Amino acid sequence: MFRIISRETLATKVHLFDIEAPAVARKALAGQFIVIRIDERGERIPLTIADWDDRKGTVTIVFMEVGATTARLASLQAGDSIADFVGPLGIPAHVEKFGTVVCVAGGVGAAPIAPIARALKEKGNRILSILGARSKDLLFWEDRLRSVSERLIVTTDDGSYGRKGVVTEPLKELLESGEKVDRVVAIGPSIMMKFCAQTTKPYGVKTIVSLNAIMVDGTGMCGCCRVSVGGQTRFSCVDGPDFDGHEVDWDLLLARQRIYCDEEKCALEHWQARTGKGALTEA
Repeated sequence: MFRIISRETLATKVHLFDIEAPAVARKALAGQFIVIRIDERGERIPLTIADWDDRKGTVTIVFMEVGATTARLASLQAGDSIADFVGPLGIPAHVEKFGTVVCVAGGVGAAPIAPIARALKEKGNRILSILGARSKDLLFWEDRLRSVSERLIVTTDDGSYGRKGVVTEPLKELLESGEKVDRVVAIGPSIMMKFCAQTTKPYGVKTIVSLNAIMVDGTGMCGCCRVSVGGQTRFSCVDGPDFDGHEVDWDLLLARQRIYCDEEKCALEHWQARTGKGALTEA
């Protein structure tokens, strides 16, 4: 069992857990993920490692309540335990000195991009960051990104904080300004990453995305997380999660993510009825 050391609510329905997992903490690197299962009858879900402390033996995960499993997870408190916490999995983010790197985070993507931006900064890169969300109440870790960034641009779709608009607008302005950008790292909802890749492609700037494909075992055996990259079938869990955004078949990825929408809705409604938690409002 893996004990929850502490928990914090970062934004509307977005929660942070520090988990006691010393073996994972000793090996974790930026860009990797873990697979958790709350109990022996629970669903296995992947979550990107948001931070870790190998001295304390803790790993930080950040998640948003969107379905039955994440709603159940959010009901746990400090001192509770979860059955399985497997990792670190996946290939770590490619970190070297590129020059100027633009890190684009959308929504909960702020959590996985923060350690990557930090690692890139430690390698001597100049970091420019763009942080976006639908509204102010969904923003978090602005301070973490600002601490490793030469410049941070914050956007909200509704204009409730920072600049009104979506993250691709300041990204395009940076590229059009003549500023030399050597690499872009974009993490967030798939549709956001798709449009970031489309924005950078005409400028020939390599753009790395972290794919959140449907995943089951996390070892490449089930094939559930298969994606098409450069016309070849790849597995997000063992070949990724990072891929060249210009080579991803985004339409196929988005279609596959919608496969289990009805089942996910049914599972959430069943959990709410059984626990009396009430319907979750749309996050």
